[in-house]
Amino acid sequence: MTDYNHYTDYAVEQAKKLLAIDSPSGYGRSVTEYLLREFAALGIPARRTVKGGVIADFGGRDDKNGILLEAHCDTLGGMVTEIKGNGRLKLTNIGGMKPANAEAENVRIITKGGAVYEGVCQLVNASVHVNGEYDRTERSWDTVEVLVDECVKTKEDTIKLGIMPGDYVCFEPRTRVTASGYIKSRFLDDKLSAAILLAYGKYLKEEKVVPERHVYAHFTIYEEVGHGGSASVPEGVTEAWSVDMGCVGDGLTCTEHEVSICAKDSGGPYNYDIVCRLVELAGEHGIGYAVDVYPHYGSDVETTLRSGHDIRHALIGPGVYASHGYERSHKDGVCNTFRLLQAYIG
Repeated sequence: MTDYNHYTDYAVEQAKKLLAIDSPSGYGRSVTEYLLREFAALGIPARRTVKGGVIADFGGRDDKNGILLEAHCDTLGGMVTEIKGNGRLKLTNIGGMKPANAEAENVRIITKGGAVYEGVCQLVNASVHVNGEYDRTERSWDTVEVLVDECVKTKEDTIKLGIMPGDYVCFEPRTRVTASGYIKSRFLDDKLSAAILLAYGKYLKEEKVVPERHVYAHFTIYEEVGHGGSASVPEGVTEAWSVDMGCVGDGLTCTEHEVSICAKDSGGPYNYDIVCRLVELAGEHGIGYAVDVYPHYGSDVETTLRSGHDIRHALIGPGVYASHGYERSHKDGVCNTFRLLQAYIG
């Protein structure tokens, strides 16, 4: 009998550790080094791809009918595009980071020389007692800026710190897990699902389960900019899933407590046979689930298809509210996602 609390708690702890590692799209070395160490500790073979992601081999009997589980460890973020005359930083967004959501958040600026400086993202002229247009100012990447937490007053002062255009700006995740089981953080999309895949690998090892089909997991680092899953599909894979956040919002049925099964998103419908089988299995096993259509969404596995791979595809994940903002999920959603993977694969 599987101890689901054990694997759920492990997934949540792994999520906290992953969330603590800055990894906006393209800046993935630290988070992938962590993954490689964790898989080595679990005794699961894993390697870094040329592109920079991680492929883990979970094993299985049928090498000609493999399944690939894709989760991404890259997040939204920012990049310095200009150092202003007063020493403050103008940003360009990485992925779908919204300026209205970035405002008043602490950041870390990572220089190409390896130095890390703290800062804060604020509206230009952010003092309400001074700025009479505060409420009427539209938030954009032209009207918010980063103040470096160093004594800088000019562009030259900031340059002397080693800060330059192209430096990454990483936003504080503010991760919290409540006594009632809610998980709150930036970037649950998709580090929560990456942690679930770690937990699934741990389950296979600890319970000595050998799936009928060969199972691989791909942890990508470019999903938020649209090409994370476009390469590195192992030979023999006939089916690939994105294990990513499930949408929660008006008009959808999923909450933070269920595993979401996506029937269609902006890229079109997912494989109908897999969707039907997932619904069937969830009913048979008493797994809390929802089936939804996501109005504004794209996934790693769709880039896998667009790159020419002849595979069936699916998308599941724990329900996450306030996507691309300060997100919230629940341990129930983690557990239900883990259980659906187990029911389908073994």
